[in-house]
Amino acid sequence: MTTRTRKRKLTPLPALEQAAECLKILAHPHRLRIVQMLLRGRYTVGELAEACEIPSHMASEHLRLMQRCGFLTSQKEGRKNFYEVSEPHLESIMQNIEARFG
Repeated sequence: MTTRTRKRKLTPLPALEQAAECLKILAHPHRLRIVQMLLRGRYTVGELAEACEIPSHMASEHLRLMQRCGFLTSQKEGRKNFYEVSEPHLESIMQNIEARFG
């Protein structure tokens, strides 16, 4: 271990617990696909469900979980609800995932 590494401040455990819970939410192929799409634009539940090849009610559940974690927001326009990324760090997380697995 280098001196530089030893001097780096450690993240408090409660914050790491919160991070672990949010990463568990993200760790699903459909949710990763949804995030991947939402980093490119706004989409409705139906559009996201179609891209993931799942029923709309399942896509809604995935979206609800990611909203609860603070990753996404939604905005109603007329009869449609559009989802978008609200957590800016998701972009770098997806870049790392795509670099490693894509």
